[in-house]
Amino acid sequence: MKATVERATLLKCLAHVQSVVERRNTIPILSNVLIEARDDGLRLMATDLDLQVVETIPARVASPGATTVGAHTLFDIARKLPEGAQVELAVAGEKMTVTADRYRSNLATLPRDDFPVIAETDLPTRFSLDAEVLRDIVDGTRFAISTEETRYYLNGIFLHVVGGETPKFRAVATDGHRLARIELDVPDGAKGMPDVIVPRKCVAEIRKLLDEVDGPVEIQLSGSKIRFKLGPEGAGGAVLTSKLIDGTFPDYSRVIPTANDRLLKIDRKSLAQGVDRVAAIATTEKTRAVKIALGHDKVTLSVTSPENGTASEEIPADYTSPEFEVGFNYRYLLDILDQVASDQVEVHLADAAAPTLIREGGDAEALYVLMPMRV
Repeated sequence: MKATVERATLLKCLAHVQSVVERRNTIPILSNVLIEARDDGLRLMATDLDLQVVETIPARVASPGATTVGAHTLFDIARKLPEGAQVELAVAGEKMTVTADRYRSNLATLPRDDFPVIAETDLPTRFSLDAEVLRDIVDGTRFAISTEETRYYLNGIFLHVVGGETPKFRAVATDGHRLARIELDVPDGAKGMPDVIVPRKCVAEIRKLLDEVDGPVEIQLSGSKIRFKLGPEGAGGAVLTSKLIDGTFPDYSRVIPTANDRLLKIDRKSLAQGVDRVAAIATTEKTRAVKIALGHDKVTLSVTSPENGTASEEIPADYTSPEFEVGFNYRYLLDILDQVASDQVEVHLADAAAPTLIREGGDAEALYVLMPMRV
């Protein structure tokens, strides 16, 4: 095998594939990236047995072939090579030579035939989403994914279609403290799809790839696997395949309040900046609560820290319901406000202990539920 590739092209591809590779592996070949020199360029693949990414980049191939080499090592080399360098990858015996300008290294390889590949099984459900739409879905929900491994069925984004006269495609994530739900019209081909939970690591990897593409992303799935095809076939394209979480997502609709009759309308940016400012004195887990005192056409934000003192700020708002106080984890509240696209946010409240519903002003496609904190 012998091929030459531009350093920036190789580096960007390696940045994608090496992030799939775990730093510690009991199986040596899982630390490697599979490199295939083919007529359409260089094809790089990495896997952790649950997730697999394949990306093809343009290259001048003098001699086709394939091998595997340490993913993190090759990435570190490419990262430190000079900008604009042409990188030659050549394999002879059990070594791969990396040459660029005056740099040269010989890297240990493992046989291509030993590299595990997630089987290319048929995935019956197929539909497409625009890359920008998929980015909005991921960004609008992934912050609420649980990191608690004991409730593994919450460690991802729940994708499903809800019925009725006007079916909707929904993405939901929750960690028990907050919930995010995005819905849109059902894409062509998605009706009848199985309910699936896309793992947190897959979500992170697809989000990185979405930064590099525009246009449609083809999604294929079954009850156990999902595949994302991004960009063109061949050079410039990427395919991400992942196993799905084998579990049942809870009935999240039960925690979405329907009778919250106290409505607060407030400028999203003013609220987010105010929360961020008063939270500057919150340095410990116990002081993460921001108290919101709702009064006629205003809210007063305050944080109390035993170590640092107090901070407060008053913000004008549209509120005419009875006065009361409620507390939230300021970090959770900011995460939600960061995803609201409209200038105004609607906060539907019941009392200081009940779940709070947050919507974009006049937009029902995204909603968020936040559990209060005792303050």
